[in-house]
Amino acid sequence: MFSKLLIANRGEIACRVIATARRMGVRTVAVFSEADRGARHVRLADEAVLIGPPPARDSYLDIARILEAAQSSGAEAIHPGYGFLSENEHFADACAHAGVVFVGPPVGALRAMGSKAAAKALMQAAGVPLVPGYHGDDQDPGRLQAEADGVAYPVLIKPSAGGGGKGMHVVERSADFAGALAAAKREAASSFGDDRMIIEKYIARPRHIEIQVFGDTHGRIIHLFERDCSVQRRHQKVIEEAPAPKLEASQRRQMGEAAVMAARAVDYTGAGTVEFIAQADGEFFFMEMNTRLQVEHPVTEMITGLDLVEWQLRIAAGEALPLAQSEVRMRGHAIEARVYAEDPARGFVPSIGTLVHLAPPSASAHVRVDTGVEQGDEINPWYDPMIAKLIVWDETREAACARLLQALADYRIVGVASNIDFLARVVASKSFASAEVDTGLIEREREHLFGAAESPAGDEVLVLAAVAELLHEKAAARQRAIAVGNADSPWAVLDGWRVGGHAERRLAFSYRDEAIDVAVVHGLRGYRLRTRGKESNADGELGERFELRAQIDHRRLDATVVPAGATRHVFVGGRHFELGFADPLHDAVEDEASEGAMIAPMPGRVVALLVAPGARVEKGTPLIILEAMKMEHTIVAPYAGTVRELHFPVGAQVSEGAELVALDRTHAEH
Repeated sequence: MFSKLLIANRGEIACRVIATARRMGVRTVAVFSEADRGARHVRLADEAVLIGPPPARDSYLDIARILEAAQSSGAEAIHPGYGFLSENEHFADACAHAGVVFVGPPVGALRAMGSKAAAKALMQAAGVPLVPGYHGDDQDPGRLQAEADGVAYPVLIKPSAGGGGKGMHVVERSADFAGALAAAKREAASSFGDDRMIIEKYIARPRHIEIQVFGDTHGRIIHLFERDCSVQRRHQKVIEEAPAPKLEASQRRQMGEAAVMAARAVDYTGAGTVEFIAQADGEFFFMEMNTRLQVEHPVTEMITGLDLVEWQLRIAAGEALPLAQSEVRMRGHAIEARVYAEDPARGFVPSIGTLVHLAPPSASAHVRVDTGVEQGDEINPWYDPMIAKLIVWDETREAACARLLQALADYRIVGVASNIDFLARVVASKSFASAEVDTGLIEREREHLFGAAESPAGDEVLVLAAVAELLHEKAAARQRAIAVGNADSPWAVLDGWRVGGHAERRLAFSYRDEAIDVAVVHGLRGYRLRTRGKESNADGELGERFELRAQIDHRRLDATVVPAGATRHVFVGGRHFELGFADPLHDAVEDEASEGAMIAPMPGRVVALLVAPGARVEKGTPLIILEAMKMEHTIVAPYAGTVRELHFPVGAQVSEGAELVALDRTHAEH
């Protein structure tokens, strides 16, 4: 086995590979661009090497720089992950010439499967069933039109060298073919530098089923069953599951045998995926082969109990496959949902920003979260905006769906838009729940997925937001009192006490276009709240990560209420509500805090230390610059004194309310 492995990738897959390598005792080397200096995969690896500026072509796609990083670090092997250079035959060839093991298939297999047209010709010769169509070398538009007319419409135009759905066009009639072909060629040339096309019969309501295969250098090839990846939008996978629902045992066996046949045709080694398109009647056709590990490999791991990355490393090191085909077992059902920083309501446009609050569901034997980011990290515009892959497992599909819905309800993301609610609606949709899955599911369920009106913010949501605000305010007052050495002062307690009784104050919230006041009176035990004419008694406790355990009248309720600027994010009952907040008293307290406190006003990252321990400062002297939500906030000295300690270094991520500076007050001489 290798002693040191370089991962030529970033994000979630780099972290995934590092986890297995560490368990196996293999040291890891991360590579990173300037945009990823503080990324999670860089923090997790044993070593890290800068390979260039943010654009992928100048960093993660730069073969020379990656090989230089491998040689300078002493890495014996390179794992390419998926995407970037994972299926690049030139990269694999360059690794071989440099004496570094490429953790992937041989160059010949990459070359054979790199062109969809060439791959289909090879599969046809090997006896693997193909979708009716044309994948020849003659790319004259007239020839392509004639072939399409011969297949019968609708037909699918797809780039020979493409992937990810780019450049694919469905054509319903002959008169539209020429325009669609021209558009597809332009898109393919732009995305892949290759405008060759193949023509296929368009299959109505197809299922996308793929088979995980593995081959070793000793001539053995096996499969690890199938995954159903039919739930897609714009040819991009959204939810994957294993095993494929409603697949007969005979179909499973036939597809597995065809996949092994396809892999054997190119003397395949390592991990690969043979993708098929299946009709409602069970007939299936070869679509393409991905010569790498797939994004959705965890569902296969969950139903087989195997670590596919470990298998990749062992096979690349020359070991034989750990199991024979007859020894591979499948148990239960697993589903993976891809959690993205994107806005489904705006056409799934990526959402860029800081993950101000990130709390995934707890990992267990039933729930797994593969991620490349942590709270405080940036979703930047340079790379794929994936936040995590959420994978669940249970004994049955029905139970796994329930697990996934609960895990999605437990996910907390603030700072960027996410597709969490959209994923939950997909899983709860009639089609998915009944296992009527095909590539048209999202379009078929469009009214349910996109047309459903959002729930209004009820009184309960407002009460939770108000209680959290009051408790947070109380804790902040306590912190300020401690910071100035006045912790025992009764004036540090925000209990609303006034001569003649407790005063009433108002918290001003808003939800969409509705302004909603919450009247507050402090009581001996908690608060009396009134909103929309309804009164309730409430109290609660705040956790370290904004968890709120509230008591509202005679009911206990758990929620999470995250403050972010002028917004309060309330997570309760599987829903996420964004409330605007503006409170004059709160603003006055915050204004005072900006002059007199040395605590972080919100989660952020320390970007500059303006003083050093031992420095004497006057009131108002800038001490630290904190970056939060892409804005800089300067923390100033609340009084004259001497800096005793700076609690965080530059680059540190700090939570809201964290003490940043220890400042000894300078007392006036009399």
